[in-house]
Amino acid sequence: MPTTVIASAQAPSTPQPTPMKPEPGKLKFAHSDGFQAALRRRVDRYFNFTGLKKRDCPQMYVKTAILLTWLATSYALLVFLPAPWWVALILAIIVGLTIAAVGFSVQHDGGHNAYSERPWLNRMMAMTLDLLGASSYIWARKHNAIHHSYTNVTGHDDDINLGFLGRLTPHQKRYGFHRVQHFYTWFLYGFLSMKWQLLDDFINVISGKIGEHKIARPRGKQLVTFIGGKTIFFSLAFVVPMIFHPAWAVVVYYAAASFVAGVVLSVVFQLAHCVEEADFPMPSEATGRMESAWAEHQIETTVDFARDNRVLSWLVGGSIFRWSIISFRKSAMFTIRSWPASSRTHARNTACGMRRTRRFSGRSGRIFGGCDGWGGVDAAGEI
Repeated sequence: MPTTVIASAQAPSTPQPTPMKPEPGKLKFAHSDGFQAALRRRVDRYFNFTGLKKRDCPQMYVKTAILLTWLATSYALLVFLPAPWWVALILAIIVGLTIAAVGFSVQHDGGHNAYSERPWLNRMMAMTLDLLGASSYIWARKHNAIHHSYTNVTGHDDDINLGFLGRLTPHQKRYGFHRVQHFYTWFLYGFLSMKWQLLDDFINVISGKIGEHKIARPRGKQLVTFIGGKTIFFSLAFVVPMIFHPAWAVVVYYAAASFVAGVVLSVVFQLAHCVEEADFPMPSEATGRMESAWAEHQIETTVDFARDNRVLSWLVGGSIFRWSIISFRKSAMFTIRSWPASSRTHARNTACGMRRTRRFSGRSGRIFGGCDGWGGVDAAGEI
């Protein structure tokens, strides 16, 4: 009589180590092997060689003035200009696109302390987000502290968590309707801005949490900024327009503008992180640590896109040069959001330098497009 299965079942089992699942906010990365340090040296050499500034670029000041004027003008025309419904709809779409452009170019730079060498100017640019309806305080914790620390790590990066509505990583639970999510998520993306402006910030502040991550609630000046920003936003989005238009029309055109902004914001994020070329690593079950060092992890989970598209690079700034932004934050976030060709070249050259650095360290790259204009490699292996 076969006894293999019975004997196996009756034999004393070898104790298995309990998989370690680090709590959100406590995930650790492997120690750096010098990749990030080498990358920083090469970026510094580039700026020393060219004599260019990393921040306070005149082109960025001009771009900021254009975008903010564009936003104010399109908003004023939408609210104060008597116009047929189709003209108002076009203006609402323009407002939504401009909101996204300001967020990607002006606010994002300020929030990363990359806009200027002056801290007060960085804060001012970051606070443009409060005028757009979202909290710069919450953004700094959600985006800087959580997303950039744990990019594409399921259970830690809240930006890849759509709940049961969508599956963005291979480690999330799969439902049958996810087979068609490539059709319906486009519609869901449109609600990102509205959800952010009307619900998420309040929930995060009241609960003291973003996803599973605990955060400190805003106090003092931070709380004043939060309340003041929401007050100004609700006044501009609803109170002032309702003086001139029916409430239903105000809600409809607000929804149109927010929907456009939400789709643009979501798609740009997805192109950088939620594509086949990006990795979705998980911590080791044995140690509870990530196998890669933090900077290497950023490269593995991030993708550049549309690097030669002048129009897109102007509208969304350095968000298409994700490697240059993420991998060394303050060191590399110089002028990559400015539109002029010189600034785009700096971002392109920096990204190329990153690819070359990865070649020396034996890692594959994920930058699409050629590399040109950044010297070569000298005998010492430096760019």
